[in-house]
Amino acid sequence: MNQNKHYRFETLALHAGQPVDETLSRGVPVYRTSSYLFKDTEHASNLFALKEPGNIYTRLMNPTTDILERRLTELEGGAASVAVASGTSAIFYAIITLAEAGDEIVAASNLYGGTYTQFDAILPKLGIKVIFVDPSNPENFQRAITEKTRAIFMETIGNPGLDYTDVGALSDVAHRNGLPLIVDATFTTPYLLRTIELGADIVVNSLTKWIGGHGTAIGGCITDAGRFDWAKGRHPLFTEPDVNYHGLRWAKDLPEPLAPIAFALRVRTVPLRNLGSCISPDNSWIFLQGLETLHVRMARHCDNALKVAGYLLNHPKVAWVRYPGLQTDPSHEAASKALKNGFGGMVVFGLQGGYDSAVRLIDNIDLFSHLANVGDAKSLILHPASTSHSQLSPEQRLQGGLPDDLIRLSIGLEHPDDLIGALEDALQLLP
Repeated sequence: MNQNKHYRFETLALHAGQPVDETLSRGVPVYRTSSYLFKDTEHASNLFALKEPGNIYTRLMNPTTDILERRLTELEGGAASVAVASGTSAIFYAIITLAEAGDEIVAASNLYGGTYTQFDAILPKLGIKVIFVDPSNPENFQRAITEKTRAIFMETIGNPGLDYTDVGALSDVAHRNGLPLIVDATFTTPYLLRTIELGADIVVNSLTKWIGGHGTAIGGCITDAGRFDWAKGRHPLFTEPDVNYHGLRWAKDLPEPLAPIAFALRVRTVPLRNLGSCISPDNSWIFLQGLETLHVRMARHCDNALKVAGYLLNHPKVAWVRYPGLQTDPSHEAASKALKNGFGGMVVFGLQGGYDSAVRLIDNIDLFSHLANVGDAKSLILHPASTSHSQLSPEQRLQGGLPDDLIRLSIGLEHPDDLIGALEDALQLLP
């Protein structure tokens, strides 16, 4: 690629981050190796001391994964990315890179069940307190911030309630308090929303979902915008000497080429290096194949989802429907201002018959695969209250916008009329 040209998203999705190597391979090679040779003892020492870049061990970096990370960085508009074994690991590593025992995080309450449980049950055992607030009003975050707060965390579109949260508004709250905004952008992907342009400082994605697109691999990614000033004083992990690296102060001692990506570098060299939730090169290769068609697939996911949501909205056996693309949706006005390429591939709804009807529909539907994933090329269906969010109490589920009758649809790439037909057949079986 010509480095002097500004390429658009579709072009970057196919070409970014891939240098042509000595084999002249057009496809990205898969480097299946655990470790790499050192040229000599000085080279080895320089790599471990962060004095020069290079490969040491695939737990830390891999040439195939490096291309994936560079491509995601370009698509997000960030400065550096670190790919890890799962989206859950990406969230955990992002938090523990900037917070330690005694610190606090302020998070939106409408989170994916696994994230909520991590924040509610696991991080507190490590001494990190998470305060959950209703994301519909940015001032709720302001009121929850204390001198111990280290970051604000949110999802672009809540899972599974599908409320759009205003990234720009929360970035304003975070930045006027000297805090970074961490955004889980899985439900929008960089094709629908480049959150860094709206003020996000750290972006996490589950690559397993639309970025991969075919339900064939698990992975996650953390992208550092490269703009947050970690030296402001609210993040002692960046301003005080780090015993892991001979007293290095991440926000003050890194040379200029590395200084803007202090966060990404600390993710790679502290939690990833020492806890080891690394992505395999084969999975990195699979996600690169998905990225090449992300823009094509997301457009179809969004079109299909809007048609399915419109059908459900007018069905007499359906009690309610949530989809940000519907003009009747509570999030539509805010989402319309930010989401210019579509409103995502998720639809949720409830039935007049409540829980019992939801179970009966799921057990009798065609085409929709009943499983716990989203973002697949195939359409998927789930009852979150009894599966992905079952660890939450009824009160916690309602706080997150998840009533017990909610059915979650991940709309795939099938013909929309066939998906509507499958729903109609199943709805006809209900009383």
